[in-house]
Parts: sequence; structure tokens; C-alpha cells
Amino acid sequence: MPTPAPPATLVDILDASFLKWPRREAVRALGRAYSYAELDAASRALAAWLQASGLQRGDRVALMLPNIPQVPVCVAAVLRAGLVVVNISPACPPAELEYLLRDSGARAVVAIDDALPALQQVWARVHVKQALIATPGDLLGPLRGRWVNHRRPARPRNAHPQAMPGALAFADALAAGRKLAFAPVAVAADDMALLQYTGGTTARPLGAVLLHRQVAANLLQCEAWFRPALGGLPADEPLQVACALPLHHIFGFSIALMLTLHLGGCALLLNTPNDPATMLRTLARQRVHCLPGTDELFQALVSHPDCDRVDWSHLRLAVGGSMPVRQATARLWLHKTGCVLCEGYGLTETSPAVTCTPVDGPGWDGGIGLPLPGTELRLLDEAGQAVPLGTAGEIAVRGPQVMAGYWHRPEETARVMTADGFFRTGDIGVQDEYGVLRLVDRKKDTIFVSGFNVYPSEVERVVTQMPGVAECAAVAQRDARVGETVKLVVVKADPGSASPSEADVRAHCETHLTGYKRPRVVEFRADLPRTPVGKVMRRALREHG
Repeated sequence: MPTPAPPATLVDILDASFLKWPRREAVRALGRAYSYAELDAASRALAAWLQASGLQRGDRVALMLPNIPQVPVCVAAVLRAGLVVVNISPACPPAELEYLLRDSGARAVVAIDDALPALQQVWARVHVKQALIATPGDLLGPLRGRWVNHRRPARPRNAHPQAMPGALAFADALAAGRKLAFAPVAVAADDMALLQYTGGTTARPLGAVLLHRQVAANLLQCEAWFRPALGGLPADEPLQVACALPLHHIFGFSIALMLTLHLGGCALLLNTPNDPATMLRTLARQRVHCLPGTDELFQALVSHPDCDRVDWSHLRLAVGGSMPVRQATARLWLHKTGCVLCEGYGLTETSPAVTCTPVDGPGWDGGIGLPLPGTELRLLDEAGQAVPLGTAGEIAVRGPQVMAGYWHRPEETARVMTADGFFRTGDIGVQDEYGVLRLVDRKKDTIFVSGFNVYPSEVERVVTQMPGVAECAAVAQRDARVGETVKLVVVKADPGSASPSEADVRAHCETHLTGYKRPRVVEFRADLPRTPVGKVMRRALREHG
């Protein structure tokens, strides 16, 4: 028999899994499991509702959801209807949310009810026509659903769907969709699957256009790379992956959720990455085979006294990403769990994975691994020429997983793409004679907080809008708990004035920045250190405090 062609789209991948493993558990969350057949049926119903609501092929649908079962339902529904997923943090503040909704041109949004206050503030200024408001208990059945929802903190008085025109309860839309006929869409490999926002050289986030074939290719690359660790599981023990990473982040979306569904595994959705005790109690009740995470997460788990209560013998793969894995974390993880902690490197623009250390190797060696199958690397100098082996240069990537470009930003796309199709990452690395890549420096001035990238220009843009602020600079400050935090140095327009105060700056940031982007330290200075040509020397602020 001829070898079947690899799946060209994420819809192909999902449909194949729905057909092959209908009775298997696809998702487990909040004490309930959902089979592939249930996920298939629910996503078809929601896709039918989206079609009936007037959305057209290629329209963008924003998802503002924590790690709850509605995420895989919505992702599958949006993609099957020929629409585009726009992942947004459910904790996104109003100012940033307005920009993302307007820039993406999202026509619909599915949001957790906690995000309603932010949505209500921007609703009249964006072009979204429909909002579905979800609660954690929507898919749990009437009794357990009410119990889960009632255990949550009280929401603001106006935080309900009726308080916003065009809003509908997610459960009502799903119920209506079950009575409608879904019209399958012939999704093409070159159709956009995700509009995933990242940072760039501008003060605003950039939308990376990820096509179906690009995300699908990266799933197949990771499947091949992880096979030595995840292959050969007993037939009665399907793969189970702990999804502690936020699924609105590209790492969590691709590696934790979509790859799990492609492999016929069960995605164990966890919402407590900052609560290691609760997470460890959950892991103690499960047979987890794979755990993607960040250095911060792994360090928190193995440093907690309850770590020894978990049976780690079933764990076959732990892979760190989003921020560098420290040697101390990797060694302690191996000692406590017996499982090697691998490290991957990637970016939103590469769907995301580019390199990974061997999953059957000895463990941490200071490198970020070898290129995934089909991936080419070059290290470039400032002129765009390849540097000699062993010399530091800017990491450039070419492969089937590289984005199509930045949404409506041709100048930014041209800046990062070479004429022969390499994506210039902005990261500096060194490659040895064996092909192993080592990261010398991260993206210029990027701050890594709990695995998320914080771009100083965004923080600075927000703070310089305050009256009385002449200029400011945001830099990284090392933190044992979250890796790094944001330190903000402010220069007042009037050095003798008491305004703005530290409290004023913090209040302004709480209004305009997501939590992890807010400065932990606010410092006032008379001026900022600069180079001879006038550029702020952020390195001096980091090194000399």
C-alpha cells in the first residue's frame, strides 16, 4: 500500500484523530474527561453556530480563555469552519485588548466571563460583532457545572453577557449549534490558521501569520523528534500530557495541546502553574508521560516538599521552552524525577519549535539542541553574511514552520526575512562542529517573566504617556521565582516635582499592562546612561543597577 500523505492542515490532523480514536479521552479538566467523539461533536456544533452567525471563511475569531475544555472545542470549531484563531490572554488589560481586536480585525470573540469587564470597556470602539461568554462549568453538566462556577470569587455586578450588546452565553450558542447542520469547509494548506501576536521592533505587538501547513509541519517535526521518548507506550496506556502552559501562548497551543491531539493522547488541562502544591496533587493522581514547561515551573515543582509524593516513573519527556533552562534546575529535576529535562528553542514566528536537545540524550549541556527535521540554521553577521563555524552570529531559520509574515506589516516582514527565505530571529548564538546550537544572548533587551516575553518598548510606551514623565527605560532584573522581572527607571520632566510618584506609576501600569508586564521595581533617576550616539544603554542599567 502507498504511504499516506502527511496531513496538510490542522483540520486534517483533527479529523484524523476524531476518526481513529473516538472512544479515547482527548481532554481531562475539572474532574471530567471528554472523549474524541465528544470533542468532535461539540466542535461541529460550535462550527455550525459560527457559520450561521454570518462569519465568512478567513474571518478572525479571538479566544480569551484559560486552560479549560472550551479551548480545544473552540480551536477545532474555528479551524473546521475555515476561520482563523487569534489567541489573546484572558487577563489582557483594556488598552492592549482594544489594539489586538482592532489590529486583527476579529469579527467574533470567545471569552471567559472574567474578561467581561475589559471587553465591555472597549466594545464600542472595536469591530467585533459577536461575543460568546464562557464559564468554567459550561461543559461539566448542570450539577458539577453549577458547583464549579459557585466556588469562584464573585464577579463584578455588570459582568454578565446581557450587559454587552451582541454577547451570548457560550452554553447557549453550543446548544443552538447542536440543532444546526455543519457545512464542512475545504480548508487549504495555505489558508491562515493562527494570527499569533508577538513583540517586534515597534512599540506594538505584531501578528505572526501562521498558515495551516506551517503549524502542521511543526507538529510533525516535533512528533519525529519526540518519538524516542514517547513511542512504544503500551496499547492500554495512551499518551497523557500535562498542559500547565497557557494554551493562548504558542508553546502551550502547539506543543501541549495540538501535538497531544495529533498523537491521540489526553491533554490534562491545568490552571495552577503558580500553585505547585495544587499541581502536584493533580499529578499524583495521574499517569503523566509528557510535561512541557518553563524553567520556573520545573524549579517550583521539584523544590516543593510534595514533589516526592508524585510517581514520576511514567514520565518519559519533560521539555523546557520560552526561557532558558538553568543547569541547577535541570540537575535537580533529573535527581527528583529520574527524567532528563530537555530544552527546546523557538519563537512565535516559527510555529514555534526550531531546535531541541536529544530526548534520549544525557541531559543539560548548556546548548539548545539541534535543528528539528527539515530545519536549516544560519548564523549571520550584521551585513547578513554567514559567520565561520564557532563564531557568534544572529540565528536565522529556514524551514516549513516559518511564518508567512507579519499581519499588515510588510516593512517589518521585510526586515526579518532574507531574500532566500531565512527568518532573522534577533537572537545571538554559536553552533559547534556537531551542529549543536548555543544561545549567547537572547533577543535584544527582551525580559523573560514566567516564560512570557516582555518587550521594554511596550512598557516604556505606556509609561511615557504619563504626565510628568520625560523618559524611562525597562530592563530585566533576575528573580529566583519567575526567572526575571521588569525593572523600570524613570526620569521626571521636573526633577523637583513629587509627581509622578512610584504609586502613580504602578497604578498607571495596572490599568494599561498585563500583570507579568508590570514593573516589580520602579526607580527614579536624573538621567539615563547613553551611548555616544544617544542610545540608552540598557546593559548599564542591568549590570550596575
